[in-house]
Amino acid sequence: MAQLTATPASALIDEPVHIRATGLPPFQIVLLRASLEDEKGNLFHSQAYYKASEVGEVDLERDPSLGGDYVGVHPMGLFWSLKPEKLLTKLSKRDVMNSPLLVQIKLYDSNLLLTHIATTAPKVSLTLERWFRAPGVKRIQVREGRLRGALFLPPGEGRFPGVIDLFGGLGGLIEFWACLLATHGFVALALAYFNYEDLPPQPEKTELEYFEEAVNFLLRYPKVLGPGIGVVSISRGAGIGLSMAIHLKQVTATVLINRPNFVPSIPQVYRGQVSQLLAFSPQLLSINALGLAELQHTFEEARREASETSFLPIEKAQGHFLFIVGEDDKNLNSKASAEQATEQLRRYGKNNWTLLSYPGEGHLLEPPYSPLCCASEASSLCLFMRWGGEVIPHAAAQEHSWKEIQKFLRKHLVPVVTSQL
Repeated sequence: MAQLTATPASALIDEPVHIRATGLPPFQIVLLRASLEDEKGNLFHSQAYYKASEVGEVDLERDPSLGGDYVGVHPMGLFWSLKPEKLLTKLSKRDVMNSPLLVQIKLYDSNLLLTHIATTAPKVSLTLERWFRAPGVKRIQVREGRLRGALFLPPGEGRFPGVIDLFGGLGGLIEFWACLLATHGFVALALAYFNYEDLPPQPEKTELEYFEEAVNFLLRYPKVLGPGIGVVSISRGAGIGLSMAIHLKQVTATVLINRPNFVPSIPQVYRGQVSQLLAFSPQLLSINALGLAELQHTFEEARREASETSFLPIEKAQGHFLFIVGEDDKNLNSKASAEQATEQLRRYGKNNWTLLSYPGEGHLLEPPYSPLCCASEASSLCLFMRWGGEVIPHAAAQEHSWKEIQKFLRKHLVPVVTSQL
């Protein structure tokens, strides 16, 4: 009798799972199918064909997929190759504390037509839990003065390095990165900065004093180690993260994921000084055959003609930077921006940076084993955006970069204790 096992059956979202099928006829070809339903009721599916061994086993850590959503040996391929049933839909997970993502794995005979799957019972199935939080992680709603967000605390006693998490252009309060950081030993503040509660839907300017208040709030918190804090930021949030590192000496470690080294659209203001905007060239917007907009060239003309004063003065930052670049980013030429920023640092004799550039990675970098979202609606722009990314290299980039993010933050936020002889 066919059996399907997955170890562990309940795991963190960034934890690999070992999937095996046993009790199959020798050399039989079977179809493995994964599916999940997100909080909005959107369905996601993936499938791959495998051939059983001479003893009737399929082991995803050893055996290659023969076809389907991916080919080759990819133990977590069923997870990162999940695709939305409704096109241009991004997987959504807002409640990271109280419920996991539930992933069903089902095994079918290979001769089953995919059109009949919905009405056909699998030979065997199981359900996996994928959590963003470890047991003991706590969430505290933040409404401190004008600050709005959620603070995540790791389990255990003592003090921990503090990190502010800034998401991109979706707005609202996005918590999954902060929750996952707390799971791995950081006090993490998911900070909303527009389109949440009483924050403006689309601010006319970005006041950096708001983010300075967040830094001071975090450093005052009893469980935060100090004296510096980190920032993990992506897309629009990374533009703010870069300015925080420049103006706030308490920011000592900054992760910048796919963001320019200039202010693209909304002016940034700090203590009365307004950052200069780089000109946007709408005529360089590209809309492909599927109606998806690509923005990566819209600032290139202005970049080529701009002087150094048009770019953020990154050389003034006292802390360290980790640039993470998707070379297939269709929203921004993030590789050129990161290379220009690191060259600017080099000209000023700075070596306080690391650049990780990933071929095939798109704009939307998420936790390991998350499915690639290569296109979705950007409601604030009234466009359907192509974010870019190739499934397999993007998955590899998510897995590698997450480990590097954690190592970088610990290196620059946790003091090195030397023994006294």
